[in-house]
Formats: sequence, C-alpha cells, structure tokens
Amino acid sequence: MSETCIVNEKIRIESAETFDQLAERYRGEILLHCYRMLGSLHDAEDATQETLLRAWRGLERFEGRASPRAWLYRIATNACLTALARAKTRRVLPETQGPPVAFAPLGERDEEIAWLEPYPDAALDNIRDLAPGPEARYETREAIQLAFIAAIQELPSRQRATLLFRDVLGWSARETADVLESSVASVNSALQRARTTLRRLSPDGEIEAPPVPDDRQRALLGRYVRAWESSDIDAFVALLKEDAVWTMPPWRQWFVGRPTIRAFLGWAWRPERGRRQRLVATAANGLPAFGYYRSERGGSEWHAFAIQVLALHDDTVAAVTNFVDSRLFAAFGLPVLLPRTEDR
Repeated sequence: MSETCIVNEKIRIESAETFDQLAERYRGEILLHCYRMLGSLHDAEDATQETLLRAWRGLERFEGRASPRAWLYRIATNACLTALARAKTRRVLPETQGPPVAFAPLGERDEEIAWLEPYPDAALDNIRDLAPGPEARYETREAIQLAFIAAIQELPSRQRATLLFRDVLGWSARETADVLESSVASVNSALQRARTTLRRLSPDGEIEAPPVPDDRQRALLGRYVRAWESSDIDAFVALLKEDAVWTMPPWRQWFVGRPTIRAFLGWAWRPERGRRQRLVATAANGLPAFGYYRSERGGSEWHAFAIQVLALHDDTVAAVTNFVDSRLFAAFGLPVLLPRTEDR
C-alpha cells in the first residue's frame, strides 16, 4: 500500500486489519529510529511497542495533516524522549569510560552502567525503503555504525532527535520542526550544536561506513573462526592489527594492542578450564559478527555467551567488541542453547 493510499484512508483507519497494515509498513524503520535514539535494542523494542500502542489509542485524533509516517515518528520520538528523561543516563561503550588498561583478570561486571547494545543487520530487511531523504549527510551503513551510535548518545536528547531527522533521515527543517513541535530556527540551532559535538568526538571529523568485506577479509574471518574454536592464541593474535582494541561490556576493562590482548586470552583460554568454544556467523551494525557459544568441561550443550562484533582493517582485525548478554541472541535469530555433537 502506498503512503498516498494510507493518507487517503486516514479517517477510515478504524479496523485492526487496516491499522496492522500501517504498523507492518513502518515497524522496521521505527525500531531503527528508536535504537538510534536509545542505543539499546531492548529499549528500542519497548519504545516501538509503546509507539504502536499510543498510535492505536490515539487513532481518532489522527486528522491527516501529516502523513502516517510522520505521525508515527512523532509518537516514537516522544516515547524515546520520555524514556531518556526517565533513565537519566546514556548508553556507552567501555572506551568512553576511561583509558585502556594493562591486563589483569576480569573483576566484577559493572551492571550499574547502561551499556550500548548491537543492532542485528537482519532487522534492516524489515525496512521497505532504506534510502535517506535528499538532505541526509549519512548513508544508512554509516548511520548504523557502533561508532556513530555511541557518538550520538553524547548529544542531549532533542539535539539527538534533530540530527537523526535532518542528517540521517534527510528530512527538511520544516518537516523536522513539525514532528518535534518546534520552530525551524530552533531546529537549525540544535542541528548546528549537534554537528559541532560530533566533529569533536570523531578524530577524523566524520564517521565512514566500512567497505563490504572482500575475498581477503572473508578468508580472514575464516581464519578467525578456526583460531577461536581451537583456542589457538598464537594464530588468533597474528590476525590482529598491531593496535587492535578489545572490549567486553559489561566490563569496564578494555585492552589495546597484541601483547595485552594475548595476555588476556592466555588467562581466559587457560587449558585447565577445559572450555570449548564455537562461533556462529551473523552481522551487526553493518559489520561482521558472531554468536559466541561456550561449553564447559563435560558439558552436553553450547551456551550463548556473547555477540562479537568485528571491525576489519585491510586483512587484519582492528577491533572486537564482545557484548556479553545472552538476551541479545534471540534478536539475531540465534538460540541460547546448541546441542554438542561428538566432533564439536
């Protein structure tokens, strides 16, 4: 159904069937918008459900002065702004919580910090039209990068919303002002402040989408899996960029460089643990990723442990972000338990 048809049906969107068509059309992009606003897949799912519930309850007040899409974005943005005001905190990565450290065994998880979460690339398939509007500064793959999502969490919530509408979705200043119930002058001012902050946060002044992995990098990922699943530290470290970054939220500790990462893996993979490891390929935030499973000594199952997101540089691994949260696996279409076979 085209948007024009939906607008023309504005007063007659009274049945559950018609509303479900509207919800199905826009659910994917509303989820992505909420994720960018909140930095959390779980929170974004809650905000999306809240958006659709508010839209259904307020259907009689929809008069068609805006398109259904703009109407839903307004509701979603207000739901996110409310959630952000209630949380009084922002989603972060370990890199923003202090400098890298020399290796020491991991301490307690820091559950008091609101950690950024990854976004499954498969969810982008539920969006009918990913092309941004004519005024967008970022391509879709740029605007889903972990670096970009982490950077915009530094912005005040209304600046964040303004930047997303203007530079990511490519809406005009007037369209943005209408959705945010603001003035064009206020939107332009907020946008300039947001852009200034992002330039300060990005060392190169901009955030670029990584290239699609080529044959060399696909071979690199194959070697990565073999080294990981065989717990071959030498082979694994040889794949890393000299100044590779290793993070594991919800731990604050993060490591930089081959020697420090080697020391960490020597502790984590020590043979006396008898632990076996398995990786299942997926993709997150426009990057190659894996569902990381572990099986303890004598175990009959693989247990979900972390979603690993990799950044590649030429034919090396530049960064590994381990999101240690088994609740994320369902969003990636991965089970939390896998049966062990004799050879795995």
